[in-house]
Amino acid sequence: MKILVTGGAGFIGSHLTEKLSKKHDVIVFDNFSGGKKEFLEGIKCEIVKGDILDLEKLKEVTKDVEIIYHLAADPDVRKSYYEPIQNFEIDARGTLNVLEAARINNVKKFIFSSSSVVYGNAEMPTSENAPIRPISNYGAAKASSENYMMSYSNLYGIKCLALRYANIIGPKLTHGIIFDFYNKLKNNKNELEILGDGTQKKSYLHVKDCVSATIFAAEKINKKFDVFNVGSEEQISVKEIADLIVKEMGLQDINYKFTGGNTGWPGDIPKMLLSIEKLKSIGWKPTYNIRESIIDTLNYLRGVQ
Repeated sequence: MKILVTGGAGFIGSHLTEKLSKKHDVIVFDNFSGGKKEFLEGIKCEIVKGDILDLEKLKEVTKDVEIIYHLAADPDVRKSYYEPIQNFEIDARGTLNVLEAARINNVKKFIFSSSSVVYGNAEMPTSENAPIRPISNYGAAKASSENYMMSYSNLYGIKCLALRYANIIGPKLTHGIIFDFYNKLKNNKNELEILGDGTQKKSYLHVKDCVSATIFAAEKINKKFDVFNVGSEEQISVKEIADLIVKEMGLQDINYKFTGGNTGWPGDIPKMLLSIEKLKSIGWKPTYNIRESIIDTLNYLRGVQ
């Protein structure tokens, strides 16, 4: 089977490409703004450098492709507050371009990496039936993309699947709280700046579990359009993450400098826990717990493997 992975050189994308390439012919489409060629070393795949804003290039690369895993995006929720138009262009218009290329070339399945942030501040654990009420520009772009998937699946018969990811962590991570805390502590072993008040409490999932859930759900899809939450059943607070990282790095007497407030930035969601009952009901469940996932991520950043 010929599969296209947009953003296939990125953090999640490279792990997905590695797994898919063991059974299928995989094309990676990436502009390398966030992805890294070294993430694909040793992985059997075709690499095409290109941008999802380039519809003509997308039309070329999607010829004879049966499934598209669309992961290419600007993943920085915080930056979307300062650069809403740029975020819209990449995360919403870019997705529409990939969908249009899929329509033109009769691609059978379109699998999309959406996000838990489409729910905004929701009741927990949050099920797929919860209202879509994004409070960030990033979340709004993801929600818009899902709506276009719904219309394209209805109008053109492409089977579309939106996977609403929790916070994904693990080897090759290039941004986020663990990456941030590790680099701050590496540079200053006396003080750690923590955005917010440290009580923010969220769910984190290991990238290997994310990839297994993504492929599992994609193989099971039988509706024109469907949605699954992809996450763990645990939460951990920001301060608990800091404590764990400090301990694992063998540091002591670290002064935590909180910036204050119950969010880290405008559009941040202070509490998040997805219900994964729908995904569990078809036979998937995570294999890593949160602390194992955090330690594995930290070990990768430290070069301890």
